[in-house]
Amino acid sequence: MTADDTIHAPDEAWDAKVKAILKAELKRKSVTYAQLVDKLAAVGVKETEPNIRNKLARGKFTAVFMIQVLTAVGATNLRID
Repeated sequence: MTADDTIHAPDEAWDAKVKAILKAELKRKSVTYAQLVDKLAAVGVKETEPNIRNKLARGKFTAVFMIQVLTAVGATNLRID
């Protein structure tokens, strides 16, 4: 997908892109969903493993959730291409 394709992509393509970005960051940090539950709790966010799994499977979650996850896993940079 080129940058121009992304600009005109349907919502499903955006959902897939966001999901891939977050999953890639979890993989880079070697964080499982079970570990993510604990890491989120440490920053004051209560989530369950099934809830996290469902959010990431759908690719539909808020920007707030994405920032919470990135903060919880200690991400300092984010690659979006």
